Formats: sequence, C-alpha cells, structure tokens
Amino acid sequence: MWKDSETELDYLDFDHMISLLQELISDESLLPSSIGVYGDWGSGKSSLIRMSMKKAEEVEGTVCLIFNGWLFEGYEDAKTALMGNILDAIQDHSTLSDKAKKCISGLYKSVDKLKLIKNGIKYTGDFLLTGGLGTITNMTIQSILANTKERAPDLLKGMNESDLTSVIDSIKGELNNKEIREDIKAFQRNFAELLAETKINRLVVFIDELDRCSPETILETLEAIRLFLFTGNTVFIIGADERHISYAVQKKFDEIEGQQINIGKEYLEKIIQYPIRIPRLSHKEMEFYINCLLFEKDLSKPEFEKIIQYMQIKKEENFLEFELTYELIANEHPELAEKIKESLLVAIQLSDVLAQGLNGNPRHCKRFLNSLVMREKMSEYKHIDLDRKVLAKIMLLEYFKPSLFKKIAELQSMESGKPNDLRLLEMDELDEENSLKIWKDDKWVQRWCELNPPLRDVDLRGYFYFSRDSLIEKNSTFNKKLSPKAHDVYQKLLSKGEVHRNKAIEDALEINDYEAIAILQRLFASMVSESNIDKNLLKSYLGLGKTRNTLYSQVLNDLSSLPGQKIVLNMVPIICSFIKDTKQEVSFESIQKKWSQDNPKIERALETNLKKE
Repeated sequence: MWKDSETELDYLDFDHMISLLQELISDESLLPSSIGVYGDWGSGKSSLIRMSMKKAEEVEGTVCLIFNGWLFEGYEDAKTALMGNILDAIQDHSTLSDKAKKCISGLYKSVDKLKLIKNGIKYTGDFLLTGGLGTITNMTIQSILANTKERAPDLLKGMNESDLTSVIDSIKGELNNKEIREDIKAFQRNFAELLAETKINRLVVFIDELDRCSPETILETLEAIRLFLFTGNTVFIIGADERHISYAVQKKFDEIEGQQINIGKEYLEKIIQYPIRIPRLSHKEMEFYINCLLFEKDLSKPEFEKIIQYMQIKKEENFLEFELTYELIANEHPELAEKIKESLLVAIQLSDVLAQGLNGNPRHCKRFLNSLVMREKMSEYKHIDLDRKVLAKIMLLEYFKPSLFKKIAELQSMESGKPNDLRLLEMDELDEENSLKIWKDDKWVQRWCELNPPLRDVDLRGYFYFSRDSLIEKNSTFNKKLSPKAHDVYQKLLSKGEVHRNKAIEDALEINDYEAIAILQRLFASMVSESNIDKNLLKSYLGLGKTRNTLYSQVLNDLSSLPGQKIVLNMVPIICSFIKDTKQEVSFESIQKKWSQDNPKIERALETNLKKE
C-alpha cells in the first residue's frame, strides 16, 4: 500500500523542475518573488514543492512554512490566517531580540485588528446590509437593529442590544483611531524589518490546496500576499490548478465591461512572476512511476535504494533513450532482477492504458495500485492465489468499461468462471446475437483484449469475488473519486440548466476517462431513479457521452437497459441526435427494435429521426 499524499521521493522525473525551483528560491536578485507551480489535481504539485523545500531548508537562515488555506476555510479569514501562521513560524524559528519581540507584537496586534473588523462585519451584517463599515460611525444602535432584523434576522440570533452595542463601539473605536489605521498600512514595512532583525535570509511560504478553496478564500489569500507580505526576503510558492484560480478571479470580476480580455489570466500573471507547469505523464513516464511504486514493495529498503540509485545513473547517461528493462537490471543486479520481474511486466501492461485513461495522473494511478494490492492481500487471507497480471487486466476493465466489467461478472458466475462470450470477444468471433456485441467494435475494448495475459482459459471466480465492492454502487465514495474540476462538471450537469450544461461539456474535455465514466454512471443512476426520465438530465447525460469515443459503448449499454415504455416522443430527437453524431446506428439497431416492440408509439419517430439529414 502507498500513502495517498505527497512524497519526498522523486518517482516522476521532477529533478529538472526541482532544480529550477531551487534556483528561483535561492536567487537573491529575484527577492521578493512569487512562483506558481501549476498542474492538474493529483499531478504531483505538492510532492515537487516539498522536495524543493526540503533542499531549501538545508541552507542556513532559511525558514520554510506550509500554509493550507483549505484547512482554515469556514473557520478563519484567509488573510489573517495566513499572516498569523507566518508570524508563528518566524517566532518558533528564532530567538527574538527585544526589538524583534516588539516588532512581532505589533504585527500580531495588526492581525488581531483585522480579525476584529472581520468579526464586526460578520456579527452586525453592516458590510452587507448598510453599504460598508464607514457608515457605521453615523448610525444608531436602534437603526442598525431595525435594518438588520428586517433584512437578515438570522444575524441577530443570540445577540441582544447590549452585545451589539459592545461590538459596534469596539469597531467605531478601531475605525476612528488614526494611529491604528496607519499601523495596518505600515504592516509591510514592519514585516520586512522583522525579517531583517531575526536574521532570516529567506522566508519560503508554500500555499497548498488553494484550488480546493472557494473563490473568496482564493482571492483573500492572494490579496494577503500582494498587500501585506510581498516584501523583503520572501518567496511565495502557489501550488494550484491555474484554471481554478483564474475562474475564481473571473467570477469576481465577470461584470467588468470593455475589452474582451481574460481577466483571470491577467490577474494571475500580475500575482505570479515565475510559473512552472507540470506536464501530464507520458506512457513511458507512467511505466517508470508504476515500477518505482511496485519495486518499493517488492524489495527491502537497502535493495530498493540500491536499484533506484542504479536507475538514476543509467538515466543520466542517456536520459532521452533510457528504458527500464529486465535486462538492464539483470546486467548489474541479477538477484534483484528476479524479484522485480513480474512488476516490470505489470508496469508495461498498465502504463499505456493508465497514461491515457487517467491523463497521466499520478494520484489516480496510485489509487489504482492500492486497490490492486488490497485485493491481493484479501485473497491471501482466503488462501486464494491471484495472478497479479490477470487481476490488473480485469481492474482496467472495471475502471474504464464498468458496464462490460459488470456483464462479464454476471456471465462468469453462471459459467464456472470461464464465460464463453469473453472467449469469443477476445478472439474477435462475436456474432450479432451475442450478449457482448455492443463492445465488439469498441477500439478501447479491442486493445484491452490484446493485452497479456488472455483471460479465456482463466477461472475468473476468485478475481470477481474480491471485486464485489465495485459491483455495488456506493454513493458515499463517489465524490472522493473526483478531482475538484470533475466535481464541478458533475454539479453543473446535474443542475439541468442549458448554460451550465454547455460549460460542463466544454470543461469535461479536460478531465480524464476514469472521471468521465464515473460521472456518466452517476448521471444515469440519477436519471433512472425517477418514475419519468427528465429530458434536461438526459441532455446532460448524452452531452457528456458525446465528448469522447470511449464513452459510446457505455451509453449504448445504458440505453439498452431502458424499457421502451420509459422513452417518450420528445426524447426521441435527443437520443437519435446522439446516435447519428457518434455514428452508432448499427449498434443501436437492436435497441431501436426492442424499444419499438415495447412502445409502438415511438417506432415511427425513431425511424424518422434516424433518417433525417
């Protein structure tokens, strides 16, 4: 099993990006600086940054801090949380002189004042209801109470007039105190003075999980950097999906009129000086990554370190032509080569499919391997031997063709683990009456059939026994499978609105096959859970189904499960449009025939719409 989090071991060939990031951190001429490490959810941003920060911490006078804005969301203002955490890190790192103690005390006081003003806004609703804090000094308690009771009564729960008077008097005092206002304005100057006084040569702040936060939290965090902290010897590293950050900015300023500019991109470029983008893993990089993970479990720690060092040397000799093979390892470490022989074969088997189907995403790959190892361990407890290569091949089907996976599970349970239809599918001998015919022309399934080992002579009962968890739909785990981007796509499709649907279908092109299939299944489950199929939800379902050819057979299988009585006339053009756009007329013939028999009212409509140019 592998921990589903960042690592400080470089399995992803990040060494060149680590070196670049390290150079940006150490270059004094660039200070203060802001660096963006951009990549998809699960692409390895946190691992890259932590490996770089580990090296930075080795330099005397460098203080590193990791700030996770997502942990504070809903509990504390993002600006004050970030500023407070930075001051805590400085205080913990250094023995403060009297001057530094005085300086940091003043900075903490400034943070507390910002919190007070934020809480005043929260409790009185003044900012939202009366046009800003500036107006509060001219209002009476009675007028605020009347206004708040009328427009937002929930804000006054648990508060009486005395409580409100106390809060407002405190805010008035703070706002009328010129010295305090000047102190907040001077925060940046005092912060730089603190860094100098504490002999901190470099303060490196890594902002993590920002793309999980709400747009408001994202902007507050970036504003805190820009307004208060971007000074002296500071380096801010933002790890995020830049599309999510741009969206947060765009959402805030979407009403700006004038030139058609990408305001999210423009804003981000002003905040982030040096962007580093993590590419998606190719199938060769995915193969190397899988091998590293498997070797870690196959070998003892000294053996693993020995083989990693050897591979690193060989990569450096000829990086572009480096290929990890059994022969390469056997030449130097024949005793280790035998221990990892099967892992090398599994990595070759999985790498191309996972690189394409998961968009080269390391986190999803690790989760796939964790599921595989868990099933192996369960089988050991039952004293059942599972071939890892067979299990891996079946799990590829489970991830990327779940409807075919479920169908084969049904067939093998009735045929002593060796379904004849699967044999015919692998040998490309299916006829038009076969139960698996929908997948006959599916290119992904054809490539899957060609993967070693063939399954036609394997007893599959044990493999499907330990896969029973995926044969039962689990609502509670659905959201955990999705990246923030994919979750947003799902929510927009579920909303049934045309604008949201069109945006979701456009964004769906950026998520991986595994997530797209998971969303498609969930939409279908929602659609059929009602007594009548919702036309708008059907549009969302089929719209997503059109986005990639790997989804076509899943949609056809789902449609074939619907009784003709569920199909009404106004749904026919929508379904036929999908069939024609995806060129699935031949595969749809048996479904059309079945529906027409079940519901003669739609027979003519199906024929007419399928013939329309």
